[in-house]
Amino acid sequence: MKIAIVHDYLNQYGGAEKVVEVLHDVFPDAPIYTSIYIPENMPECFREMDIRTSFMQKLPFLNKHFKKYLMLYPKAFKSFDLSEYDVILSSSSAFAKGVNINSNILHICYCYSPMRFVWNYESYIEKERFSGIVRKILPFFIARLRQWDLKTNNNVDYFIAISKYIQDRIMRCYGCKSEVIYPPVNVKDLKISQETSDYFLVVSRLNAYKRIDLAIKAFNQLGLPLEIIGDGTERKFLERLAGPNVKFLGKVSMDVLTEKYSQCQAVIFPGDEDFGIVPVEAQACGRPVIAYAAGGALETVIENITGIFFKEPTVESLVEAVKKLNTIKSGFSCETIRENVFQFDEEIFKRKIKAFVEKKYSEFRKEQRP
Repeated sequence: MKIAIVHDYLNQYGGAEKVVEVLHDVFPDAPIYTSIYIPENMPECFREMDIRTSFMQKLPFLNKHFKKYLMLYPKAFKSFDLSEYDVILSSSSAFAKGVNINSNILHICYCYSPMRFVWNYESYIEKERFSGIVRKILPFFIARLRQWDLKTNNNVDYFIAISKYIQDRIMRCYGCKSEVIYPPVNVKDLKISQETSDYFLVVSRLNAYKRIDLAIKAFNQLGLPLEIIGDGTERKFLERLAGPNVKFLGKVSMDVLTEKYSQCQAVIFPGDEDFGIVPVEAQACGRPVIAYAAGGALETVIENITGIFFKEPTVESLVEAVKKLNTIKSGFSCETIRENVFQFDEEIFKRKIKAFVEKKYSEFRKEQRP
């Protein structure tokens, strides 16, 4: 079985790129096809992988302006010649599932979400600070991308969803069934600390849809210490928004991240996420999570046992959740919190994804025989 991995883009490291890293561990001989690759933005281990980029790699200003090449990504993935492979495993929330392949090749799509900016356009656009001109012309391109997105479903034999939340969205947007395999989290290497500090913690890319502004405004009002790990296009805006009790730590090493997780009062998770690795990592360190009651967090956090939900995406609702945590935090058990997330461990993902690919390929081969 000759397999290739196809991923949207490798220009920043997040949950999807962590999946690619683990997929490479499962299928070490599989090359990784992607539209663009910026090595300096990725962990060192990616330099050892066989990464093959599209014509877009030669375009200028990719680091800052990759979004402006929106309409080129479908062409980039269509340009790949994948005819030598038996199985294509696409890792996609946007374009990678649009590869052009023959009917004798099995295509499995590990889907983080149907295109957010296409299927949740109104919600997406209100959080992005685009110019007036861009806002006027963008709907035209979004309509074309939606047609393209639906059409490329014909190339996918099986969808794997990262959560039940996304499983439902795949059915609503695409009319396709899918199987859930939760993304990998390195639970075993994360530990409970015997010490805790007084700060609350946010770990996130600093992008608009992550709603870090909500956390900052809430903690400005509360006056409690908040530390933010991560970087992104919204950092300067968020720094201007933050009061003196909010600290930005930028990107940190895994050792520092683990320490910060394990010693915080709680991790704040204010966005509506498709799965959300951060709440799982926090729980693996025995710390409770204060999460917005939507998306994947509903599948990883147990209310009043491993964390607390705030019901509305408002400052007031988050403030009340933080106050509630302070009244019941002695009732949380670090061991119980940690035990909850072993179901998401990396080794479980590896076994499930390998078994799924091998089973579906065996069935596919039998169907292909005359």
